[in-house]
Amino acid sequence: MFIWLASYPKSGNTLLRSMLAGYFFSTDGIYNFNLIKNIKQFPHGGLFQKMGIDIKNPNETIKNYIKAQESFNKKGSLQFLKTHSYLFNMNKEYPFTNFNNSLGVIYIVRDPRNVVTSFSKYRGITHEESADYMINGSGDGFTWTSNWANNFHSWKLFREYEKYLLIKYEDLINNRELTFLKVLKFLHKVKNVKFELDKSKFDNVIKTTTFDRLQKLEKQKGFSEAGIDVRTGERVPFFNLGPKNDWRKYLDLSIKQKLEKAFKKEMIELSYM
Repeated sequence: MFIWLASYPKSGNTLLRSMLAGYFFSTDGIYNFNLIKNIKQFPHGGLFQKMGIDIKNPNETIKNYIKAQESFNKKGSLQFLKTHSYLFNMNKEYPFTNFNNSLGVIYIVRDPRNVVTSFSKYRGITHEESADYMINGSGDGFTWTSNWANNFHSWKLFREYEKYLLIKYEDLINNRELTFLKVLKFLHKVKNVKFELDKSKFDNVIKTTTFDRLQKLEKQKGFSEAGIDVRTGERVPFFNLGPKNDWRKYLDLSIKQKLEKAFKKEMIELSYM
């Protein structure tokens, strides 16, 4: 069964995946980039192509989301799937997922005023373009992110079934031990197994997944998820500013106001305003 690690892009998904990969897919909790390969992205073009599905046809990929998940769902084990898609068509003919495949979701959210600057750097676009992307919603014909607010709200469906955990990026940075402990307890709860903490692995995960260490690893070894500047085609470091990305320093007043107007309800709900 899958635990979804869902988020809008540049919201902390990779940080949480790194922590989970270190804890569940290593012997000692010491993280390296190879471990994150154990947590796949969905949808992923290679999987659909292996199934003979035309990934250039959005209708065909959407129709086969469930079939694709069933093809590698190991019912008795805990599997994680990363996604930036919003949860659409859940109760319609072609849902994004279902409860035969999904055990629950951890949704990672980040202040949209910091998402906009991070996404801008990652894609090599202006802050204005990044803000418009977040407000208007988008999809590339394969992954449908929708807009920032819809992405956030859509996954709350799992909350009705007590299979939902909301995590803030800011807490992953500032309250790392407490937040990761909350994540681990949630996973045991949805699996309906007794919680037992491997303290040695836990401590090593906390030590080896700091932003500074991940940034250093990327400089030394590169990182497959680094961005591509759409204007120059050059690679953009994935781990750029992290906790130092403060919208107060980098964001124009007009864009700040634009985002706060568009997402006022959600930002108040999340205590970002």
